[in-house]
Amino acid sequence: MIEGSCLCGKVSYEFDGEIEEIAMCHCSLCRQAQGGAFATNSPVDARKLSFTGEEFITEFLETEKNKFRAFCKICGSPLYSRQAELPDVRRLRVGTIKTPIKCENKYHIFATSKASWYSINDDYPQFERGKK
Repeated sequence: MIEGSCLCGKVSYEFDGEIEEIAMCHCSLCRQAQGGAFATNSPVDARKLSFTGEEFITEFLETEKNKFRAFCKICGSPLYSRQAELPDVRRLRVGTIKTPIKCENKYHIFATSKASWYSINDDYPQFERGKK
């Protein structure tokens, strides 16, 4: 069981599965939403993900992409994103995971859109857009 939470602890979650891949997204929207060089996400099966404190979760809808970004409305911690056309997938924000995990399947997406002040210095695969 993988466990995680927001910064203030009002929202916590359990995921009954494994983290099978980690995507580091360098697109400008993810950088802005995360306030950092990239967002670190893992697509997980939403049916295996359960939350405590759901009343503290709020979602922001990016209408042009039909994408929802969820965060704690108390501390602002980003928790996941989801797309309306993929109801069984949540892109879990890996930084909120408290359980030690191992995942070798890591990659960068939208690498050509990375912040000008950041250098990618690892050997993980880089994709110009999303992983295909």
